[in-house]
Amino acid sequence: MDGPASLAGVELTALRNVRLLDGTLADLDLAAGEITVVKPVEGGPGTDATGWRLVPGAGEPHAHLDKALSAEQIAPGRHAGNDLVTAIEQWRALVPTLTADDFADRARRAVRRYVANGITTIRTHADALLAGDPLRGVDALLGLREELRGAVTLQVCLLAGQDVPDAVIEDAIGRGIDVLGGCPHLADEPAKETSRILDRAERSGLPVDLHTDEQTTTTHLDLADLAEQVIARGLQQQVTASHCVRLGMLDQDRRRPVVELVAKAGIGIVTLPITNLYLQGRDADGAVPRGLTAVRALLDAGVPVAAGADNLRDPFNPVGRADPFETTSLLVSAGHLRPAEALAAVTTTTRTVLGLPAAGTGPGSRADFMLVPDVPVDEVVAGTQAARVVVHGGRVVADTRVSTVLDLDPMPR
Repeated sequence: MDGPASLAGVELTALRNVRLLDGTLADLDLAAGEITVVKPVEGGPGTDATGWRLVPGAGEPHAHLDKALSAEQIAPGRHAGNDLVTAIEQWRALVPTLTADDFADRARRAVRRYVANGITTIRTHADALLAGDPLRGVDALLGLREELRGAVTLQVCLLAGQDVPDAVIEDAIGRGIDVLGGCPHLADEPAKETSRILDRAERSGLPVDLHTDEQTTTTHLDLADLAEQVIARGLQQQVTASHCVRLGMLDQDRRRPVVELVAKAGIGIVTLPITNLYLQGRDADGAVPRGLTAVRALLDAGVPVAAGADNLRDPFNPVGRADPFETTSLLVSAGHLRPAEALAAVTTTTRTVLGLPAAGTGPGSRADFMLVPDVPVDEVVAGTQAARVVVHGGRVVADTRVSTVLDLDPMPR
């Protein structure tokens, strides 16, 4: 790629000779944060992208920036064998020690990792806390949203459990959250808790993103109740259900009517392989469940399925790279998706589920994309390419180039 050693901060107006996902070479013109023209290679002024492939903008549809990178604040090794309940207990024990500045600092460091790896759109859940100021984490992320506006698209979703008073939820709405969320599957009365969140969504006009069925038991599915309530209220295409682990545990006969109901309700699904592979199935002696939702059945029914990492180096997931291609690799290996399907789940479908317009896909789409070395798409999905040029609204927000030197000559005897 011609020009300076780093393109970070450069406003792109044209890309020349870049390879698209379908394998064709093209010239692109950009203006006002959008791709305006995609045409056969003609040459001319612009950034020479020979040897690079364009991938539509990646997103993280389900982060917890308020919790991110907090593993370092927990005694070493304590989070090594957590299930969901233990992780919640560790997090709640840590909360009283956390200040607004701590929330903001860790979230900012996490966002830098996401952006460097190609993610410039993030929906983050933020707990309504049960100790101290309940919205200090929310406030920190709302401040970060404004601080990074223009470089990152950040949606803040309030995560309110059953113990969070209605007044706190209303306060968060007034402070400018983007999405209403909760975790009805952990409530004493899940259907009632779902109704409480949907009531406030109807009054506020905010979209909804609920943690749903994050268990491997199959006696009851909150997802089915959510779909019925969405249809009854006319909230189609306004609700997201994340995790949905229980759905992946059902046999075909029990799964089919639920999937059909979800499709009718227009609910977007988010699957979160790395964290649910870590948390779920720890009580199984054999045939350990994978913790993923029924991704194949949902896709076959036309349900939009986005994918993310969920937690990042915290009690709920002590590892993770904030890398969309870590997620795609797990979707292929653990979810049995085809590479192209896995790539769509972290790019185009994520934007669909988050209610955002198309990006990096053609004329009129937003100029959010990344450039990776021109290797086959399967290699991209496998995460083999560390070099990435990340573009948000036409501006280069991250530029990573790598150089590897090997010496494999036989050692002298």
